[in-house]
Amino acid sequence: MKLPRRGFLQAAAGGAALAALPRRAVALDYPTRSVRIIVGYGAGGAPDILARLVGQWLSDRLAQPFVVENRTGANGSIAIETVIKAPADGYTLLAVALPDAVNATLYPSPNYNFVRDIAPIAATSRDPDVMVVNPSFSANTVPEFINFAKANPGKINMASPGIGSSPHMAGELFKSMTGIEMTHVAYRGSAPALTDLLGGQVQVYFAPISASLSYVRAGKLRALAVTTATRAQALPDIPTVSDFVPGYEVSAWYGIGAPKNTPVEIIDRLNKEIDAGLADAQMKARLAALGSSAFAISPAEFGKFIAGETAKWAKVIKSAGIKPD
Repeated sequence: MKLPRRGFLQAAAGGAALAALPRRAVALDYPTRSVRIIVGYGAGGAPDILARLVGQWLSDRLAQPFVVENRTGANGSIAIETVIKAPADGYTLLAVALPDAVNATLYPSPNYNFVRDIAPIAATSRDPDVMVVNPSFSANTVPEFINFAKANPGKINMASPGIGSSPHMAGELFKSMTGIEMTHVAYRGSAPALTDLLGGQVQVYFAPISASLSYVRAGKLRALAVTTATRAQALPDIPTVSDFVPGYEVSAWYGIGAPKNTPVEIIDRLNKEIDAGLADAQMKARLAALGSSAFAISPAEFGKFIAGETAKWAKVIKSAGIKPD
């Protein structure tokens, strides 16, 4: 039987609506089982700690486990590839961080496009790195450090927890904007970098505030400046690098993403729940104890922020000629 055109269009529209129903229904019921948060860095680091804080909050709010899994390697790229290959159903999430934007340029031919293949859900925090030196080092201020470096080329070793990490990028930007020389020494994480800084084997470390705060407060390390545009609440007496190097700014930022094509209803719900956590007094106190500041923005705003960071660090990587391990 030949169906009239109007009847055909109505049937087609009805079929499309029926096809859309299961996806929307799944999104509205989400989550009905445990959710994985994939972290591309080791346990105990800032990305891991923040992912666990967010995961616990979501577990309590949504009555399903949000389980953190550490998939280390290639500066976070292994974790990204794991998430990209997962179903876009909201049950595999990614703990995103600054190195993920760096990798877009650092690796010449990645198997993915981070901006295209990961859907931004929510930012969680935006933190300073801290320019720290051993107390025995002669410089007490950023200008004194710059003067020492210029008078002693090649005699300053700069630690980082790895090529492409936030501390590495902070140091490279500092080098390019001040015209000084520093030899980059990459470690496998913050702990060994701090150990050698405390022992005097390296002279400076643009350290994550969560890793360095206790040493600064105990007087075991001297903080010269923080890398953000404004002073850190946890170190209110410490100036910013931009006080002495105008235009300098580096934030170690963290958030949550998902595979592209994840239903917008799921993304919006997770964003709403995470932002509620960031506004919670107890969560704010836990972040403050780490030296972190809540960074609550919409998924669209987070996407624009990531794109801007990707472009910013592409310029630094290319001008400095940075290569992966």
